[in-house]
Amino acid sequence: MGEPKSYENFPIWMAILSNFVAISTYLIGAYVLVGFGILAVALYLLYCLWIEIRVLRGSCIDCYYYGKVCGLGKGKLSALLFKRGDPRKFVEQEVSWFSVLPDFMAVIFPVVGGIILLVIVFNWLLVGILAILGGLYFGGSAVIRGSFACKYCKQREIGCPAAKLFMKEQK
Repeated sequence: MGEPKSYENFPIWMAILSNFVAISTYLIGAYVLVGFGILAVALYLLYCLWIEIRVLRGSCIDCYYYGKVCGLGKGKLSALLFKRGDPRKFVEQEVSWFSVLPDFMAVIFPVVGGIILLVIVFNWLLVGILAILGGLYFGGSAVIRGSFACKYCKQREIGCPAAKLFMKEQK
């Protein structure tokens, strides 16, 4: 028996892994920013919460996986928080590098902050933490999306603007 072309509901371990990477990225980012004080950490964590809510409300409500276990673990959560949207809107969305910039800022803020802290007082531990942060966000997210989530996603088959942006063969 071969692998499925797409999942109706993703295995729960995929959603857990995806959320582990995201939450770990936010917590490591907060740890880096603690060098600027608790206010910087609080503002950063509020920003991370905002980008998650932005995705849940702006995309997940219109997605095929609304109310289901999706590869990124947001379909059921979106259904708990927001009313169902229009699935046609998902396919019609325009996704550009500019529109995903807020998501990238969740790692750029702590990296820039970490570099500033390194200029003030060099610290090998901070260098290592920044390397882990970059690897987790860019490497971990790419593996989750490319090898697990997007690969078996029914919404990608129906039409996904993000897949068109990130996966060259979808263009």
